[in-house]
Amino acid sequence: MEDPQNNNSTNNDSENNDNVTKLVSVEEEPAMESVSRAKKRRGIYLLPNLFTTGALFGGFYAVIAAMNDRFEAAALAIFISMILDGLDGRVARMTNTQSDFGAEYDSLSDMISFGIAPALIMYTWSLSALGKIGWIAAFIYVVSAALRLARFNTQIGHADKRYFQGLASPAAAGFIVGFVWVCAENQIAGESLKYLVMIMTIGAGLLMVSNIKYRSFKDLDLKNKVPFVTILIMVLVFVFIVYQPPFILFSIFALYTFSGLVGYTIRKLKKAR
Repeated sequence: MEDPQNNNSTNNDSENNDNVTKLVSVEEEPAMESVSRAKKRRGIYLLPNLFTTGALFGGFYAVIAAMNDRFEAAALAIFISMILDGLDGRVARMTNTQSDFGAEYDSLSDMISFGIAPALIMYTWSLSALGKIGWIAAFIYVVSAALRLARFNTQIGHADKRYFQGLASPAAAGFIVGFVWVCAENQIAGESLKYLVMIMTIGAGLLMVSNIKYRSFKDLDLKNKVPFVTILIMVLVFVFIVYQPPFILFSIFALYTFSGLVGYTIRKLKKAR
């Protein structure tokens, strides 16, 4: 005859083993998922990196165009790089093809397209007339762009996504290169504005490494419904850009650049009261 106590102990042991197995399996699932995500993030995806490569080519072409005194083409190439730079991250998120490689590649592309290329454009167009002071001003912009990108990369996942800390490098590039485009369109020589260009170049560089907050517009929900007036305003903006690209684009980036300074001044005045 079987002992009931032995049967109960056997059943309890089997139940305990089952519970342990379930716990182990539950603990292993997140680990396996994290490993798969890590493998996925280490991969290289073609689609978003194509946009990044296009942005990088735009910066490279801008340097070549500036060396040949084609400053309008150089400025246009920088603005095209901005569009491609804005698309690569969105395409990666939409297609779930984000990776560490893509993030690093994007930073290097930004450094060339919005750091080195705009500085060389400003130097070739105007700052070279100042001699040593000119290339120092250009270098201040370059090193500021590098520091800005390095700080941005270290703050990913920690900073408030609604704001940028300091002026973003594409916005800084749009501000100074847009000015070159406006002047080239109106046949204004860069040498005649060398001191103003020096102030603009150094100022844009310092704003990039400042603690002034700029709206990132990443909190805008483009999926929600909008009033009809919003669509009408967007159409008018596109019409004005097509009608007078240099002036409108420079005005947009100039307003954005000074918006941070205005907001910073208003906050300081409110605290003083």
